Amino acid sequence: MTIPIFASEALAAARAHAAAAAPLEACGLLLGGGGRVTEARACRNVAAEPAVRFEIEPAALLAAHRAARAGGAAVMGCYHSHPSGAARPSPRDAADAAPDGGLWLILGGGDATLWRAGETGAVHGRFDPVPLACEAVPIPPHSALPGSGA
Repeated sequence: MTIPIFASEALAAARAHAAAAAPLEACGLLLGGGGRVTEARACRNVAAEPAVRFEIEPAALLAAHRAARAGGAAVMGCYHSHPSGAARPSPRDAADAAPDGGLWLILGGGDATLWRAGETGAVHGRFDPVPLACEAVPIPPHSALPGSGA
């Protein structure tokens, strides 16, 4: 499988959402296409125990799939945070994950890791690690910076 490329803005948005949601788990959708994650769309965590679990609001998930069918960005996976844990899938994550090849970005302990959910993953029998490749934000030339007089 190809290694997905994250737009730096998408990774930054997921990190910011995780920080703002703590001590609860943040969650959202990874959207994009062509092997590129272009957006991390924050969603409401509707889990009964949002401090230790996540469940993406079903209406947000359905809306994203409908938009994709209408030509919008594809749903490539999801993200969530472990506010008091490591950026590694938990046994609960494995039990809840569909083995559909979807991407799981997990944020915790200041780290971000990427996983693919499958039938026989190396971690908890469900997840395989995926390199987290991030597209750098181009830095404009000095003359194009605000306040440079250009």
